[in-house]
Amino acid sequence: MLRLFPIALLAIFPCLLSSATAAEKQLPNIVMILTDDQGWGDLSIQGNTNLSTPNIDQLANDGARFDWFYVCHLCAPTRAEMLTGRFYARTGVRGVSTGQERLNLDEKTLAQYLKEAGYATAAFGKWHNGMQFPYHPNARGFDEYYGFCSGHWGHYFSPELDHNNTLVRGDGYVTDDFTNKAMQFIEKNKDNPFFCYVPYCTPHSPMQVPDQFYDKFADADPAMKNRDPEKEQLGMTRAALAMCENIDWNVGRILKKLDELNLAENTIVIYFSDNGPNSFRWNGNMKGRKGSIDEGGTRVPCFVRWPAQIKPNTRIGKTAGAVDLLPTLLDCAGIEVEYAKPIDGRSVKPLLTGNWERWQDRPIIAVRNKEISVRTQTSRLDSKGHLYNILKDVGQREDISGTNPTMVKRMQAVADKFRSEVQESYFAKDDRPFTVGYTKNTPLPARDGNGHGGIERSARAPNCSYFTNWKTTDGRVTWDVEVGEPGEYEAVVYYTCPKENVGVEIQAELLGQKTSATVTEVHNPESYGPEHDRFDRGSESPVKDFKPLSLGTLKLEKGRGTLTLSALKIPGEGAIEVRYVWLNRK
Repeated sequence: MLRLFPIALLAIFPCLLSSATAAEKQLPNIVMILTDDQGWGDLSIQGNTNLSTPNIDQLANDGARFDWFYVCHLCAPTRAEMLTGRFYARTGVRGVSTGQERLNLDEKTLAQYLKEAGYATAAFGKWHNGMQFPYHPNARGFDEYYGFCSGHWGHYFSPELDHNNTLVRGDGYVTDDFTNKAMQFIEKNKDNPFFCYVPYCTPHSPMQVPDQFYDKFADADPAMKNRDPEKEQLGMTRAALAMCENIDWNVGRILKKLDELNLAENTIVIYFSDNGPNSFRWNGNMKGRKGSIDEGGTRVPCFVRWPAQIKPNTRIGKTAGAVDLLPTLLDCAGIEVEYAKPIDGRSVKPLLTGNWERWQDRPIIAVRNKEISVRTQTSRLDSKGHLYNILKDVGQREDISGTNPTMVKRMQAVADKFRSEVQESYFAKDDRPFTVGYTKNTPLPARDGNGHGGIERSARAPNCSYFTNWKTTDGRVTWDVEVGEPGEYEAVVYYTCPKENVGVEIQAELLGQKTSATVTEVHNPESYGPEHDRFDRGSESPVKDFKPLSLGTLKLEKGRGTLTLSALKIPGEGAIEVRYVWLNRK
């Protein structure tokens, strides 16, 4: 914890106040840039000649470059590990949607520790660890939040976004927009220590990018291909490379802003990705891609620049991972804390600053469903019991388990011990309801609900989907919720309705209370999004602009129940499409 001088002592020695203030000003600023679905090989500094990323390459050369940095196989788990310093299977995060992405409320985040130490904190981009308060980033230590809380988003040009739990319209291409907001935050807080977290949502699908970046790749035949070239989808690779060059341009803008404000010397800049690449493209001959717990799914780039402390061209050959970022940054800032829970990460500041003589190697765990893989400094034991010497065989082509039974036994014991430790937190059924009333306004998106009676989501991936195909009064939409504060709540449904279905009466019911309203206005916009795709979006939903309709007020007590939307009357051929219900406490 930061040491504070007693008031009486300051009264006797007022010079101590100025000294303390000066010391506080020496806290390093922190800018953390996290990309989404960018592989280890998606940068020119890794030897990929298919693209050029000069700004990120320079960032790496100006500071420390981790040769072996590990995250999780998917987005939300990596975010949980970075935020808590704990392997995600301990944190309540089990998946990437329908509530499984939520970080348990008894976990304390990096942003909370830094905020307590006097940092201004903000996040601009994809959160993906819970939407409803108290899971929302504004409740997890971030003073300001601008982005989206889901794992997927269906459109990247001026989309609907969340600004401090209020729906707003974005301004331009999302990666550019998030960068603009981050630079504004940096400038606003230039005289105080700040933590600026920039979790970009690219190159995650949908594969959308402005022409000025895509044109270079529109007809390109990349020279460097995936190790299994028959699996590579050329159109996907072209789009991903263009999106990575856009990221590089935006990273350059942030670095330039730090220079302009004379902040670069004492600002820690971290750059890494959340999992392996989202398609089969060049990735240094590694096995697997996003979703895999082999090298190709979990090894990512990580660069750390801090001119005041880290020498240029520092190469780190020791294994490290997302779980190490929380203790490392607190250590770099000189912030001593008592951790809310035991952490798995450790400070890698000694590696960054060259004091690593007594560094002790340790295993890094990767988990996917019931599979566990263990990575040591030299080797990986995969989930099937195969052993590989990664330093000699990064492609995991030669199983050496038969000639190294002692090592297999030792690494399997690590996996078995971890499995027993997370039996309840990860392997048990997730029975958490969605929380309502912990702040004034609570969104309940289609992603978190269930359709019945023929009602279905607009796409297989739930994150930015909406409910459609509501044809009869047998249909209903439900959410499992817990009301945290009693009171009167206005129920607002975000809907579309064609002319022939006007007159449908929609009811909201929760904890024995009911309220309803009749749809009197046509709102039937076309869906959009796919027309901007550079490659088939697969399971991503298109988007629509939905209209709010107040259904009236529910007087609710505290408690758990099922929020149900039903159609009391359908005079036409169907009811409505539903994107959200918001419960707004009066």
